[in-house]
Amino acid sequence: MSDLGVTLLCRPEVAPAFALAGFRPIEVLDGAEAGRRLVQMLSDARVGLVLIEAPLHDALDPELQRRLSARPVPLVVPVPAPSWAEHAAADQVIVELLRRAIGYQVRLR
Repeated sequence: MSDLGVTLLCRPEVAPAFALAGFRPIEVLDGAEAGRRLVQMLSDARVGLVLIEAPLHDALDPELQRRLSARPVPLVVPVPAPSWAEHAAADQVIVELLRRAIGYQVRLR
């Protein structure tokens, strides 16, 4: 079994925070640039998981989102963007990620 890498796409203003967490983020300015980078990654057998800031993922072309969701590899997972105005409950984020990963709703107590 080969080792598949983890890639992270994010905006330049949050890249330093992800770098502090141990990632080597790929900085993109908007959804269009993120889409171009993702299309390039589809042919890279070394990329197994792509983490992408949720606002960038939401801005992707819907057809590209469909193509990505139909592929097992690379698995593209939106991650919450930092928000200084309001804080989403951590359990809501976890539940949504689990729902996307396993295909059904989970209840955390």
